[in-house]
Amino acid sequence: MPAGIDFRKLPVWKKMGEISLDEMDSIKLMNRIDTKFVTSESTLVRVLDDAAAQGYRVCTIEGQRVLSYYSVYYDTPDLFMYTAHETGRKTRQKVRVRTYLISGDTYLEIKRKNNKGRTKKKRIGIPIEERMDFSGDKAAADFLAEKSWFKADGIFPECTTEFDRITLVNAAKTERLTIDMNLHFHNFSSGFDGNLKDAVIIELKQDGRADSQMKGILLNHRIHPFRISKYCMGVVLTEPRARTNRFKEKLRMVEKIINDKIDTYESNS
Repeated sequence: MPAGIDFRKLPVWKKMGEISLDEMDSIKLMNRIDTKFVTSESTLVRVLDDAAAQGYRVCTIEGQRVLSYYSVYYDTPDLFMYTAHETGRKTRQKVRVRTYLISGDTYLEIKRKNNKGRTKKKRIGIPIEERMDFSGDKAAADFLAEKSWFKADGIFPECTTEFDRITLVNAAKTERLTIDMNLHFHNFSSGFDGNLKDAVIIELKQDGRADSQMKGILLNHRIHPFRISKYCMGVVLTEPRARTNRFKEKLRMVEKIINDKIDTYESNS
């Protein structure tokens, strides 16, 4: 964790219950609705206090509540996947390799969004040493060809995201909340690095049939739905080749939320 708020040592953990990974993974949200939000680290502290008071539990693995992730996002040489998002294409896909740093478990993941706004994710485990190039892994290459529009020899690592995550589950097990902070990016094409400072990206995954306590908590703290992609933000901050008009506006909105200027490749050059 960087200097600033140490979320691993917050007093709130003394009053918030825990949930194991196995128990959390057993929760099936059959009619799932996903909603994203953006806030600052200081506001998040108050959100966590309210969540504890409402009976939310925090996913805990080997005694750790704040877990680190490393993702490699792949794209075509002309940034087809990024551009589909930037131009507002309704049906689109993303390909990434995600590593859970606490265990080293690594997965090739395909996220597909349909024209109704629903997102489905498929994944297959791969060795960690293949996260920068899985094209020689027949099982992974076949999986990609079957589940996506792309072939393994036609996409390449574009951008990494590194972040820390807290995951909460409500008492009724009808919603799951992922909270991503300390977001850092590295671009392989340009060599530029970037970060979102103390911006926090929250994603609420809820059973569409149930009321959401968390939506009420977030609203009380003036945190409203905010469509944002970690990959696209990473490209905006680090890739001079990309057209960024649509996402530059989102970046300005994030700056307003955290009351701070976020550097792009333009201001780092």
